[in-house]
Amino acid sequence: MTGGFAVRPSAGRTRGPVRTAPAPVRAYLRGLLARARVHPVAYTVVLTLAAGLLALAGPGTGTAGAVSVCQGRPARTVSFATGELRLYRTRHYACALVLAKRPGAPRPMKVTLQPRGGRAAVVSGRSGRQAGPVTVHALNRCVRATASVSGRSAATGWILC
Repeated sequence: MTGGFAVRPSAGRTRGPVRTAPAPVRAYLRGLLARARVHPVAYTVVLTLAAGLLALAGPGTGTAGAVSVCQGRPARTVSFATGELRLYRTRHYACALVLAKRPGAPRPMKVTLQPRGGRAAVVSGRSGRQAGPVTVHALNRCVRATASVSGRSAATGWILC
């Protein structure tokens, strides 16, 4: 090489998540950078603007609160004194989870989901926010669910038939 230095590519290793801007934004920024290389001050401003856009966009632009851990559509919600039992249903599966009404310190939680004619699936332990999800195969079968948070519980009969 003449009068420069070589940059050795990393061996497939990256440091943390790679954030990329959407394709139209990348094309726009590429054009700005091409025009701004003539003026060093403009180049610095464009790079700062690009970094700010990536920081605002973050790794994902969707809201994480709207996404459930269970697949399918919400089928039933049963509220009780210390929590809420949520049931979801797809064509082949049923899914259940229990959420504490007041998240905080870890407390005993348990959720059970049983298809008719099958063995119950149980998730229990100490958690501050939720227990589950628990999923069972329930194609053309009724299911029943129970949940408890801090000793208070709720149950359904045979539902989703």
